[in-house]
Amino acid sequence: MKNLKQLSIYAFAALFIVLFSSCDDDSEQFTVTPTAAFSLSDLSINAIELDPINTSNPAATFNWTEADYGQQASVNYSIEVSVEDTFAAPHVITTVTGNTSVTVSINEMNSAAGSIGLAPFQWGTMYVRVKSTLGTQNGLPGYSNTISFDVLPFFNYPFTDYYLVGDGTAPGWNNNSNNPPIFRDGSNSNVYYYTGFFTAGHFKLLEVKGLWQPQWGTNDGSTIEVNDGTGSDPERFPTAGGAGITTPGFYTFTIDFSTNTYTFGPYNASGAANYTSMTLQGSATGSATAMTQSTFDSHLWYLNSVHLTQGNVQFMTNTSSVWGGTTEFSGLATENGGNVPVVVEDDYDVWYNDLTGHYILIPLNL
Repeated sequence: MKNLKQLSIYAFAALFIVLFSSCDDDSEQFTVTPTAAFSLSDLSINAIELDPINTSNPAATFNWTEADYGQQASVNYSIEVSVEDTFAAPHVITTVTGNTSVTVSINEMNSAAGSIGLAPFQWGTMYVRVKSTLGTQNGLPGYSNTISFDVLPFFNYPFTDYYLVGDGTAPGWNNNSNNPPIFRDGSNSNVYYYTGFFTAGHFKLLEVKGLWQPQWGTNDGSTIEVNDGTGSDPERFPTAGGAGITTPGFYTFTIDFSTNTYTFGPYNASGAANYTSMTLQGSATGSATAMTQSTFDSHLWYLNSVHLTQGNVQFMTNTSSVWGGTTEFSGLATENGGNVPVVVEDDYDVWYNDLTGHYILIPLNL
């Protein structure tokens, strides 16, 4: 037993010496240097028209020589684009590691064109370079030469629209009957409002008219739930499993998709003005166009598939008061409140709520 103990002590001492010697040995060091210049190849074409239909198809393939850091190392590459050759505000299309070639889809290039400020449906110049870095901390950045080409982007409509359906609303349980949209906040795209008349009953929200999914509702009476087509439909607003709206009248529905919460409560419309006509006017319309008044809710006005060009619009009442806002696609109009910008030509469904001043312009082809 004594010999075994002595052997164990000797073995531990030998192991300590080996470990200590290994930790003290700094004869091998990994040294990298800033990359030498590397080259991004020109494209074989100098103009790219982006197809809004086949957006997953390739738009361009970028090839470059390997960045040399003086060691065998895995190099990160970022494809940067800019609206000017100084790259004061570059946008990264995509990143790769260890490769010296990448193919960018039409959708990726179109999104990048919008991010750097190129106007839709107009030819503009895009500047491209490759940035190289090392490691997870993206150290020792280096840059290739810059190439450029012209690009014709299409427009990306960045918002989701939601439509009312249910026996408490104008279309009833018909998912494609000019279903009224709820109104998106002009500065917070997660928040939507609807103030208007509801009859006794319930309602849900749809994302696409004519389709039952995605479908939004509530299962607990306080948070929102969705069936995106892969699950079960949620219960109905305003209260899950309850009697719903028992007294016909005006109510305000507010929903916040960032917190998945909503509120629903009565609205006092007794002092509201009762307009007999509403006209859409402005440089985007060509000529003033009379809006249709909802037969279900006299404070709700709409135009279906009206063609608007780049410009602006306002809403004029039969009393000649003019209402407008400053945010494109949706927002809050006030009397003499400015011009609603129309940033891209298309056919639109236009809705206006004279109780609150909320408006929404929904493009039909973007």
